[in-house]
Amino acid sequence: MSEPTRPNSSQADGDYNTEQLIQLLFVSTTVLQQALNLVNDVLTHDNQLTVQSKYLPGSTIGKHLRHARDHFILLLDCATGAEPFVLSYDLRSRNTPMESSLSEARDALTSAISRLKEFETYPPTKLTQVMTLNAVTPFPQAFETTFGRELWFAGLHAVHHWSMVRVIAGELGITLPEDFGFAPSTLVYKGSDAPLGKAKI
Repeated sequence: MSEPTRPNSSQADGDYNTEQLIQLLFVSTTVLQQALNLVNDVLTHDNQLTVQSKYLPGSTIGKHLRHARDHFILLLDCATGAEPFVLSYDLRSRNTPMESSLSEARDALTSAISRLKEFETYPPTKLTQVMTLNAVTPFPQAFETTFGRELWFAGLHAVHHWSMVRVIAGELGITLPEDFGFAPSTLVYKGSDAPLGKAKI
């Protein structure tokens, strides 16, 4: 995916960072809204969240929704916490209510979207804010990253999991929107009119 064109030098770095933040938040909230639409408009029974996939052993729709949503929450908690900013995606809570309850999933996704939208109005940190990312690979690793890079990652990471949700939905005979589970770069390449298929900001 090509980098956004940087405004001319007469524009302040703050303006550029604000534009980038709006774009990244648009992607993140759009991706989470896809999951919320799935819960609100497509799935009809709680047990659809917990059906084990035949093709992706151990996978359920509920687990993928929870896993992807958790990455956003861990990042937002880190960004709004105290310095130094230390982030770990391995500290997720598993077997939470949203994995097996449509109402709980609805509330959790709605809350995550609301928190992201708050960042647009009251950003607590800059996209360039340095963070330390701790990871188990399985060897303990520590990497220097930024809030902006991790916000980008969380959105694309969710799309990756939506693609697996799409597989499980197919096993259940559930039809999903054409853009569900496809990366923005793929949608742009295909000339899609989906929200993430074109630069609309």
